[in-house]
Amino acid sequence: MNAAPPKKPPTPRVFEAICDQVRQQLARGALRPGDKLPAERELALQCGSSRTAVREALRSLEIAGVIELRKGVKGGAFIREGDPAVVTRSFGDMVHLGRISLESLTESRAILLDAVLRLACERAVEADLIALEHSIERTEELTRQKRYDERRLQLVNFYRLLAQATRNEVMVIIVDAVTDILLVILQRDGAVPRAETMSAHREIVQCLRRRDADKASTAMRRHFTALHTHLLAQPKVRWAGGKAPARTPLKTPAKAPAKTTAKKTAKAPAKAAARKPAATAPSSSARRRPSAARR
Repeated sequence: MNAAPPKKPPTPRVFEAICDQVRQQLARGALRPGDKLPAERELALQCGSSRTAVREALRSLEIAGVIELRKGVKGGAFIREGDPAVVTRSFGDMVHLGRISLESLTESRAILLDAVLRLACERAVEADLIALEHSIERTEELTRQKRYDERRLQLVNFYRLLAQATRNEVMVIIVDAVTDILLVILQRDGAVPRAETMSAHREIVQCLRRRDADKASTAMRRHFTALHTHLLAQPKVRWAGGKAPARTPLKTPAKAPAKTTAKKTAKAPAKAAARKPAATAPSSSARRRPSAARR
């Protein structure tokens, strides 16, 4: 028996091919941040496509964070600097669409922060440690004032500072993305803050000062275990990743047809009475006779 021929990959649409050409030029270094792309008409001629396809490609590249479209005399399509927010938006969309559960998000965050801590133990300088301590003090102040929305933002800043201490820009981008998504979930569902967070953060910074990566990692893991248990216990946060409880299918009552027939039977005499001809009702003169007789 002959095997079926392999399926051919789908042919990219015209605007997708234009996007790929721009990305290839970026990869080769032919385009750099700040460069201006040719005008629509020239791009259409270069790509052998319509201006409509070029406009669609530019919109797609703008949404992806690759270019910035500016209006005016000096406007046009310009290559953007790398925008970490693009990664955050992509992760966030996956969470809200149900492709990433809160459990997977928090587990990945714990693994990521373990690596961040170990790098920070090697590379953090005194300015990094001071910035982390100031962040903890600010969070404590916001907690006392019950300014919980600002407190959550300051907690995000703590992990951002921790990532910056690694001197690794990839770590900073990924930590920002994962932490920002968790922040959105916390703000949306109003999760109750934990009082133990500040003491855990102080312990972690003290371990960083001693360059004790193992104890810093243990403290972070203990903190995350308690935090994630706390988050998953929140009634609204439990299904923040889009994984809702399975729905129980509705069952139609077995006697539904009989009830329907009975209702119809009960209504039938009333309908029949309503349909009786008006001639059966006494005439107006007949109704007046008793009163006449009494007179």
